[in-house]
Amino acid sequence: MDNERIISISEETARRLLVERGVTIDDIAELVMFLQKKYHPGLQIEECIYNIERVLQKREVQNAILTGIQLDILAENGKLEEPLQSIIASDESLYGVDEILAFSIVNVYGSIGFTNYGYIDKQKPGILEKLNDHSSGKCHTFLDDIVGAIAAAASSRLAHSSKGEI
Repeated sequence: MDNERIISISEETARRLLVERGVTIDDIAELVMFLQKKYHPGLQIEECIYNIERVLQKREVQNAILTGIQLDILAENGKLEEPLQSIIASDESLYGVDEILAFSIVNVYGSIGFTNYGYIDKQKPGILEKLNDHSSGKCHTFLDDIVGAIAAAASSRLAHSSKGEI
């Protein structure tokens, strides 16, 4: 058997949904670079992508992606009951379940992920700015937090691996 890894249906679906919703691995890699370039001189985008790929292999991450994107799609199509429909469709600021779902991703690689996530969630660089633009008619209440969490988790994994911990 060669080194090719078999991708689970869950991972395949999660990756497909990210792309369908306008998010590429390169978009997330730019976020990892944004978070880590200061701490890792000479960091290459390939190393960011490698760590994202490892994060996406985790079942907890796949489950969060599947759940969050499905809720966004349901809200976008007006398929949720009130008041949840209005709360998710408007990305209400006091609704914190989207962040809680993101924490399930960040938590996979330890507490440094929380700091990375909080910072990137406030700054909203790159793809996060686009996902937070509500003028598109798309609902990304969960997706923006999920993408930020994947980047934060990959950044944490990168930090741990540079210390020889992963």
